[in-house]
Amino acid sequence: LITRRIEKIWGRRALGLGFADAPENGEPIGEIWYEGEDGAPDDLLVKYLFTSEKLSVQVHPDDDQARARGHRSGKEECWLILDAEPGATLGIGLRETVDGAGLRAAALDGSIEAMLDWKPVATGDVFYLQAGTIHAIGSGVTLVEIQQNIDLTYRLYDYGRPRELHLDAAIAVARPGPWSAPNARREVKAGRAILAEGRKFVVEHWEGTQAGQLLPPDDRPIWIVPLAGAGSIDGQALMPGDVWIADTAGPLSFEGELLIAYPGGEVAPTILG
Repeated sequence: LITRRIEKIWGRRALGLGFADAPENGEPIGEIWYEGEDGAPDDLLVKYLFTSEKLSVQVHPDDDQARARGHRSGKEECWLILDAEPGATLGIGLRETVDGAGLRAAALDGSIEAMLDWKPVATGDVFYLQAGTIHAIGSGVTLVEIQQNIDLTYRLYDYGRPRELHLDAAIAVARPGPWSAPNARREVKAGRAILAEGRKFVVEHWEGTQAGQLLPPDDRPIWIVPLAGAGSIDGQALMPGDVWIADTAGPLSFEGELLIAYPGGEVAPTILG
């Protein structure tokens, strides 16, 4: 997939993970997106995030809510923490349930920041956010995000930054209460674990040696995200910092760590040795 670097006021100049730093005369880089050449929207989007400040307090609609507003889909997302500075946190859900009026008041006076359930994070932590979850990413976090492929965010609060808020839309779709993980990590076999499942997509973690014919489920695409190591796919280099989509069978040889993602409800991909 094609790499696109996105400038953000909350981003960083030194990215790490082997990514080139932002130029000295350029703006901080907050996100790196991976997109197809033809511009057609795929089901999923993979991106890396690099934070030096807190992101806005925000929420995303589900499919039905989004389509009622003329969008192609809603947005659910999964985060894998790749690096975190000491004391780094994520705000996911609220500590207590509030009504719409209480949520609006908290967004307007800024007290919503203290209402968030700020969770300490460390490398390897995984969070799947269902649509409607109020959330914010804190500073000092590097993560890889897999999401439904739509740029659809409703901001509730932005720390006084001069960006638009979307209070009516956000309150209409928010679940203003505590968050709970939809599933726990599940080991499939040695070196293969399911990190998130049962929602809009599945995320797996593969570790060790992968060698053989990669078979996507029912000729549907799978997203391949190398995290560490090296190898090849269909005779081409497969390296960290790249993302591939495979929609037909082909040879895979890799030693290291991979994230594998595919739309929920599909049969899992396999490798025939």
